[in-house]
Amino acid sequence: MTIRDTALRTLAHTNWRLALPALLLLCGSLIVRAASSDPEVVVPTTAPTTAAIGPNGELTPAPSSPDAASAPAATPPLARSPQFPPAVAPSPATSAAPIAPTAPTPTVEAAAPLMKLPVNARHMLVIDDSGQVLMAKDADAVVPIASLTKLMTAMVVLDAKQDMAELIRIDDADVDRLKHSKSRVKVGATMSREAALELALISSENRAASALARHFPGGMPAFELAVEAKIRALGLRHTSLADPTGLSPTNTSTASEVARIAAAASRYPAIARISSDKSSEVAVDGRPRELRNTNHLVGAKGWDIKLSKTGYTEEAGRCLAMRMKSGGRTITVVLLDTDGSAQRLRDASLIRKSLSKLAELT
Repeated sequence: MTIRDTALRTLAHTNWRLALPALLLLCGSLIVRAASSDPEVVVPTTAPTTAAIGPNGELTPAPSSPDAASAPAATPPLARSPQFPPAVAPSPATSAAPIAPTAPTPTVEAAAPLMKLPVNARHMLVIDDSGQVLMAKDADAVVPIASLTKLMTAMVVLDAKQDMAELIRIDDADVDRLKHSKSRVKVGATMSREAALELALISSENRAASALARHFPGGMPAFELAVEAKIRALGLRHTSLADPTGLSPTNTSTASEVARIAAAASRYPAIARISSDKSSEVAVDGRPRELRNTNHLVGAKGWDIKLSKTGYTEEAGRCLAMRMKSGGRTITVVLLDTDGSAQRLRDASLIRKSLSKLAELT
């Protein structure tokens, strides 16, 4: 017999005072059913993940307690906030063992509670260094990542521990004959390896990134092998990089894995310092050259950006990977395939404002 039948029978055979408990139980049942049928109301069934982004950019879930597997999950009522939509219930999959380099990357949908925002980017991830996924949108789709590739290029170059003051030369092989992108660095120009790194990270200069790879110990073939090794070391199962610039549409990854690349890159002081500079000046052919960060949010009022890289190709759309301070914690933001620079900035601003409101609420 259902709760509804019990309530109606009690009401029919006794007075209203005796029927009141059954009626209250009926109302509670109807409210729960209405909530479960409302797509905007999600009742959480598990606790948020306590995973952390490790020193190498790996997402390492914390081990679950012995009682966690056997104890039933609590389902407290979810308070609706006017600023943030309700969270999506997390998956128990985050209690798995730490991720080994050969283990598959966990999907965002299985990682933690999510919040929805009307962003333009087709793929998005916002995650803090505790491993809590704050916002996501199709973050496990494999798509082109354009010049976000240069974060990996920079790490591999720095891993080789070459002389950063050594002069390197821009060659004809560094000219973009795939996309015919413009460059402010002419063929034959010389600069220090450090200047080339700044050009690649701040101005997203393709010829500089190509020259860094060509001047890698063992040349381009050795550089490509080093990139493959770095991908394996970071446990990136859905990332494939065919060139050091990101011009190739076969340079692909996911928002989830780009966040791990950004976290790993932030461990390199040179990358963090260079990419978070609003502007810089380097010597090209012995003459000063002023550089301005392609991410116009760097150095802007209200922003505390610790690492940044933008990207664009026709296939990838406008992309952004950055790490910033918000509410006393470090947040990694990845936006892939945004329709334009203005939309990319709007998405990032919307995320920052939402994080600020969340910090105020907590």
